[in-house]
Amino acid sequence: MQMNLPNKLTLFRVILIPFFVVILMTNCLGVASKWVALAIFIVASLTDLLDGKIARKYGLVTTFGKFADPLADKILVISAMICLVELGLIKSWIVIIIVAREFIISGFRIIAAEKSIVIAASYWGKFKTTFQMVMVIMLIADIDNPVWQTIALIITYIALILTIVSLIDYIVKNKEVMKDTKEA
Repeated sequence: MQMNLPNKLTLFRVILIPFFVVILMTNCLGVASKWVALAIFIVASLTDLLDGKIARKYGLVTTFGKFADPLADKILVISAMICLVELGLIKSWIVIIIVAREFIISGFRIIAAEKSIVIAASYWGKFKTTFQMVMVIMLIADIDNPVWQTIALIITYIALILTIVSLIDYIVKNKEVMKDTKEA
């Protein structure tokens, strides 16, 4: 495994996840817990933006990065959403749909890999991840203001819609992956 800067940023994001979860869920820092957890989540989210830009700009794209970067994103966002369910800040059915999409896409990627097919990330998937991260940030902040709450709800539903749209787009663009190449 080549440990270039983008891969180090991806690993750093993964390392931040348990600190984020523990601080958010245990209230170990008192009233500051929510804000420290939010800061950690924002830093972790920014590493996602940086690692890809650096990898592409400087030709540092690696097999490890192609695998670990989207996995780190999924672990970060899903961990945050599970915490938000526990805290009563998001409905579980929304998280279930989002997690189900990730399982479906992961299964799709496994089948594609077995057929030596590389599936690039789509813009829909990138929009989905961005809106999910913004949603998590707004829900963790949980500012007691009707305008904030309304915007957070709208962002949540946009993230949910983009999750579904990106799944449909992914399947439609890559439907050949599901075709059996062997005769039964």
